[in-house]
Amino acid sequence: MTVTGPMTTGDAVTTGDALLIVGDVVTDVVARYRSPLAYGTDTVAEIRTLPGGAGANAACWAVRTGCADVRILARVGAGDRDWHEERLRRSGVRAQLVVDETAPTATVISLVDTSAERTFLTDNGAALRLCPADWSPALLDGVGRLHLSGYLFFSATSRRLTAAVLESARERGIPVSVDPASTGFLVELRTGSFLTAVDGVDTLLPNADEARLLAGRQDVSEAAAELSRRTPLVVVTLGAEGALVAQAGAVTAHIAADRVSAVDTTGAGDAFTGAFLAARLAGADPASAAEEGCRAGTLSVTTTGGRPPEEDGEPPVPQPGPPQAGRSG
Repeated sequence: MTVTGPMTTGDAVTTGDALLIVGDVVTDVVARYRSPLAYGTDTVAEIRTLPGGAGANAACWAVRTGCADVRILARVGAGDRDWHEERLRRSGVRAQLVVDETAPTATVISLVDTSAERTFLTDNGAALRLCPADWSPALLDGVGRLHLSGYLFFSATSRRLTAAVLESARERGIPVSVDPASTGFLVELRTGSFLTAVDGVDTLLPNADEARLLAGRQDVSEAAAELSRRTPLVVVTLGAEGALVAQAGAVTAHIAADRVSAVDTTGAGDAFTGAFLAARLAGADPASAAEEGCRAGTLSVTTTGGRPPEEDGEPPVPQPGPPQAGRSG
């Protein structure tokens, strides 16, 4: 296994103030178009290649919100490992990237219409090949909170990894959060299987559609309340309507979001997750943390892509490179 970054036991923070995200690093191709898609011919669009991934995006937003030690474990293809590592480093994230010699880095084509709504075409690539051999309990040294990207629950290989990670976290008493990630993938996996896999986590962070699907309730408030009977804290993102906080079978807060002119909603939920987790790690109560999440989510939709805007310009497009030493799993 080849990894990058200084996340070693000897280098670990021992005060429990770090956030570890086990998730996905993705190459995003974002296409914003203003006229209806013309089947069988050309549609003019603004297209950009950007670093992304639910886990990586959340990590970057956690740093943006003030968390000083944010780490991510993910698997990428060899060809553009350096580009993704550099993007994360520039955002302040300590990356441990497992190099996959067989599969390329996951790629998502995000089609963004005039309402800023996005539709994804997803090639999971190396992301869902993260496996138990890539995990060590030592990665939890100095960690105060652990977050699992929901995408990891949608393949047998990465699901075995999540089981190992959850066991390690429980042994150390580290709180764990999960975002369900995708209604499409939840339907394929079956909601009961997902809920069983995340049994025992401390916080569930679905969007409204995911909450309705998982709870089997059409009313989102009822869905949030129902899910909180199973998971101690449930925070449901509502897009422009803010977020709901539910605990012990009841909705305890409805957080409003500021109204802005949205450009691209790609990664808005990731922004919410990163800011929410950073605030919780700093000691905020769930409602206050959800307010931080809504602020980040609102900011994220005013720019293209799922990461915080960079002050020094856009990163260069990754170029194919020769394979590097590593291990596939």
